[in-house]
Amino acid sequence: MTIDTEHPYLEIQGRHSLKGEVKISGAKNAALVIMAGALLCSDECQISNVPALADIERMSQILSALGVQVRRTGDRLEIDGRDLQQAQAPYDLVSQLRASFFAIGPILARLGEAKVPLPGGCAIGARPVDLHVRGLQSMGADVLIDGGMVHARVKGNGRLKGANIYLDYPSVGATETLMMAATLAFGETILGNAAQEPEVIDLANFCVSMGAKIRGAGTNTIVIEGVSRLHSTDYSIIPDRIEAGTLLIAGAITRSEISLYPVIPSHLASVIAKLHEIGPEVVEDGPNRLRIIPRDLKATDIETLPYPGFPTDMQAQFMALLTLTEGSSVVNETVFENRLRHVAELKRLGADIKVKGNVALVRGVPFLSGAPVMATDLRASAALVVAGLAARGTTIVQGLHHLDRGYDNLEGKLRALGANLRRVDPLALELATLT
Repeated sequence: MTIDTEHPYLEIQGRHSLKGEVKISGAKNAALVIMAGALLCSDECQISNVPALADIERMSQILSALGVQVRRTGDRLEIDGRDLQQAQAPYDLVSQLRASFFAIGPILARLGEAKVPLPGGCAIGARPVDLHVRGLQSMGADVLIDGGMVHARVKGNGRLKGANIYLDYPSVGATETLMMAATLAFGETILGNAAQEPEVIDLANFCVSMGAKIRGAGTNTIVIEGVSRLHSTDYSIIPDRIEAGTLLIAGAITRSEISLYPVIPSHLASVIAKLHEIGPEVVEDGPNRLRIIPRDLKATDIETLPYPGFPTDMQAQFMALLTLTEGSSVVNETVFENRLRHVAELKRLGADIKVKGNVALVRGVPFLSGAPVMATDLRASAALVVAGLAARGTTIVQGLHHLDRGYDNLEGKLRALGANLRRVDPLALELATLT
């Protein structure tokens, strides 16, 4: 593979031990949906522990295009939704960011009408919006999908009505969209077979802090009693469990002992259990601190499932670890149909992996060797970085726009732990030589 000389890449010198502690940023998937949830408030919201990510910046641009004032200071966002009047979200921005589609629920609840393009993001699966649409229809909205745009309008007095909604699949996005819409609906909404992810709970807690009446978040049945308006709040985002899990893998694959904080250990239960099966120990050094202790690596099987099962967002990183275990492992991806595209890139590093459908057979090899690789999506980019940390020689990871969407300065955090890696911007280097 040739190296793209027009875009930044990571250059990793592998097989360096890591040591020390690393601070975990706020949760990307919670921050994005809570930013959308701020549209429910006809006042100003303060949100802290917001990670510095390309996706956060894109969501800020979407909110601004809707007439909402967004100001950032450090890790804090001030979102003032008093002047929300624009019901149509910009196509060019929403089409790049899956999470921005969730804004349809708050916009519809506030204005009685919403026009939101079909979502974009990583190309890891179909991720249809039919569950969102059917739920909004149950709450009294007319919904038309035409020309890549979802147009929803509330009949009658412009206020959604509570409904009993059962989701065919515990979709995180549908659960969040409908829960937000229901906060300002007339009457009670019951969401059955709801997603139970920590980010859903964080969104519910955020809405409750604004005066919403929600109970059952974190279980498969969420009950929302609609209120007429929500008030301002000051809210802090939970730590990112996927960033924490990725850094635990970085410790395991480099046979290094590192500490992570702040974390909520219960959010990482399935990840910690699977690491124990493979060999490394994960110990709690305090209520919000974890330490990984390296051990010999043994093969194990993984099946991705909705929370509290093993997270699909950790599948690629664990596959990188499994390439170096003793024995053979089976990885079954059940959540997204296109989430094994990183296999070809891991094989460039010397991994022994065979794929049939959504199942991968991973045979452990003695070592990986550095090579140029291309990130295919967000979590694949993290998997290639941690694989590069363990590989002999130099690994070049390209496609960093994926990494920047979901990890707040991952290379800086790894470098502080002792990793030998640097970001190279060929165009900047070329410009420097010309001046």
